Amino acid sequence: MSKILVIFGASGNQGRSVIDTVLANKELSKKFQIRAVTRDVNKASVVELAKSGVEVVSADMDSTSSMSNVVDGAHTVFLMTNFWESMSATKEVAQGKAVADACKAAGVKHLIFSSLINTTEASQGRLSHISHFDGKAQIEAYIRDIQVPATFVLPGMFMSGFLTMLRKNEEGGYTLALPVSEDKAQIPLLDAASDTGKFVIAVLQAYPSCLGKHVHAAVDYYTPKRILAEFAEVMKKPAAFAQVPGEVFKTFLPPPVAQELLENMLLLEDPGYYAGAALTQGPWSSCDNLTTWKDFVVANREKWL
Repeated sequence: MSKILVIFGASGNQGRSVIDTVLANKELSKKFQIRAVTRDVNKASVVELAKSGVEVVSADMDSTSSMSNVVDGAHTVFLMTNFWESMSATKEVAQGKAVADACKAAGVKHLIFSSLINTTEASQGRLSHISHFDGKAQIEAYIRDIQVPATFVLPGMFMSGFLTMLRKNEEGGYTLALPVSEDKAQIPLLDAASDTGKFVIAVLQAYPSCLGKHVHAAVDYYTPKRILAEFAEVMKKPAAFAQVPGEVFKTFLPPPVAQELLENMLLLEDPGYYAGAALTQGPWSSCDNLTTWKDFVVANREKWL
C-alpha cells in the first residue's frame, strides 16, 4: 500500500517541483500517494494535478485543526512557508509551528522543511532584518525542540530573481547593480521550479540517514562576475556590474522590503548565504542533472530580450 506524502505549496515553485519530480520517478511514484495542499483548489494547474490522480486538498495554514486533517495518516510531509504572502515573520512562524504540532500529533515519520539559516545569529546581530530567513530558522528550531523526525532543505537564491535584477541599459547591454563586490559575494543558485524536487527526492531516498541533516539546495556558488560572464556569453550582449552603496540599492526597492533585501544581499559577502558552509554535506544532498545558471539563461533568453 502506498504511503501518503503531503506536499504544501502545491501550486508554487517548490511544492510543484516536488510533486512533478516524485511523479516522474518510477520508484517513488509507486511508494507514495501524493496529497497536494493548496489554498485554491480551482486554480488551473491544481485542477490538472487532480486529474492526474493526485489528491488535492485545501487548507488554512492559520488553523491548527485544519493542519491536523491535512497530515492525518501521512508518512512524509514536505513543508514550505511563505513569508512574502503576509510579510509577517510572526505569522509565518505560527503557521510553521502549527504544521509541526500536527505532524507530531499524527506521528509523521519524516518532515522535510524548506528552511534557511538564522542570519541574526550568523552575523552576530549585524544583519538583523532578514525576516524571511530568521522566521524559517525559528520554525526549524521548534521542529527540533518538539522532536519531529525531520530533514531541512535550505534552498539557494532563486535564479528567477535575476529576470528582474539584470536590466537592460542605455548601451544596448545589461547591468547588474548590487551593494556587494563582484568578486567576493558568493551566491548559491537554484532553479527552484526545476530542481527543488531533485533535492527532495535525494532526501526521500536517503531516509532515515538524512534525519536531522541540512541540505544546501543549490547547483554551485557563483560570484556576480561569473553570473555576468555566462549571461553575456549566452545573450551575445555585454553585461556590466555596478557596485552601488546600500542606501542607493534601497531606492531600487519598495520601502517595506528595502532594508530586508539590502541585508539579504550583504549576507552574500559576509558571513555568507549558508554562513560559509559547503553545498554538499552527504549522500542526502548529492544530486545529478541540476540546472546550471547557463542552462537557465538559455531556457529563459527570450524573457530578457
